[in-house]
Amino acid sequence: MEVIKRIFTPEFRNRLDSVIRFRALDEDTILHVVDKFILQLEGQLADKQVTLDVEASARRWLAHHGHDPAMGARPMERLIREKINQALADELLFGELAGGGNVRVFVEDDDLQFEIQPPVKH
Repeated sequence: MEVIKRIFTPEFRNRLDSVIRFRALDEDTILHVVDKFILQLEGQLADKQVTLDVEASARRWLAHHGHDPAMGARPMERLIREKINQALADELLFGELAGGGNVRVFVEDDDLQFEIQPPVKH
């Protein structure tokens, strides 16, 4: 509360209804946030007949690299967009996933890697 008193004028503080303090996110909560964004991406890829299998190690990697103690889990969506969405974009448009398929996301050499399998022809 002292920080608020030091930074904001009394006029501004008077307009605040309340001050809510948030505690740091624990590892389980961060992993739930990762799962939320992965589920959204799976839904988008399902429209293109692509399944996404993100291994537990990749989910932990995303949780570790996408969480900032000061910003919480806000950077997570950006990280997933940069590391997964953008990495798969060319494959979806012009490559092995243009007709659908499966993508396995895993960690190797402390970075995300992809194994792409085109759809099985019947």
